[in-house]
Amino acid sequence: MSAITAQNVVDVHHWTPTLFSFTTTRDPAFRYDNGQFTMIGIEVDGKPLMRAYSMVSPNYQDTLEWLSIKVPDGPLTSRLQHIAPGDRVLVSKKPVGTLVIENLEPGRTLYLLGTGTGLAPFMSIIRDPATYDRFERVALVHGCRQVAELAYGDLLTQELPRDELIGEMIRAQFIYHPTVTREPFRNQGRITDLLESGQLARDMGLEAFDPALDRAMLCGNPDLLVDMRALFTRWAMLEGSSGTPGTFIFEKAFVER
Repeated sequence: MSAITAQNVVDVHHWTPTLFSFTTTRDPAFRYDNGQFTMIGIEVDGKPLMRAYSMVSPNYQDTLEWLSIKVPDGPLTSRLQHIAPGDRVLVSKKPVGTLVIENLEPGRTLYLLGTGTGLAPFMSIIRDPATYDRFERVALVHGCRQVAELAYGDLLTQELPRDELIGEMIRAQFIYHPTVTREPFRNQGRITDLLESGQLARDMGLEAFDPALDRAMLCGNPDLLVDMRALFTRWAMLEGSSGTPGTFIFEKAFVER
């Protein structure tokens, strides 16, 4: 039995010249935990060309959504960025990944700290009702270079608070905090600096980050992961993994750069 299915592209949205998202059909047998990723791609010269992508869509949705950068000379994204509705995309049947809430101890505030397309797994986690049962508050912090790269802003601020399934939880427990580094915006600065200085918690109206009470998930560029892991280690936080819940976890897989 093949480990890959071919799914049809339903919709494509180009956020910027270097960022796009797309929706595909979903094999009814494909099951995953919110926050996981799988391999997706296209057929090139008769062979599958695949890379790791997180599912943006929550696991109860009947379609799959993906967020991707565009690399002009990238083996995959130089081709993938030109897909259109009706085209076929290959999707692995095997979801994996560490960014699932079961890998964290329950806590006060769950900080979802992502840069660029590192936002993708968090988009499914924030739409999971179980997330709000496990944590008192959920703070999604998305860092980008430019304001235009802050994907899904309207969904996060306008649509989710009215969602029939999770709208009440979103209004009561969810905080969205976008920040940029290379142009004027209401929130500016690197996530690491903002968290370590305490400015991030103040800007969101939260108590100071407490390593004993608060939890964190990390997904994004390598610099973020290196800096944040070093900071959390200094704060004596425990890195979680499958079967051993901790106080922070991070994802090692990246979409092609």
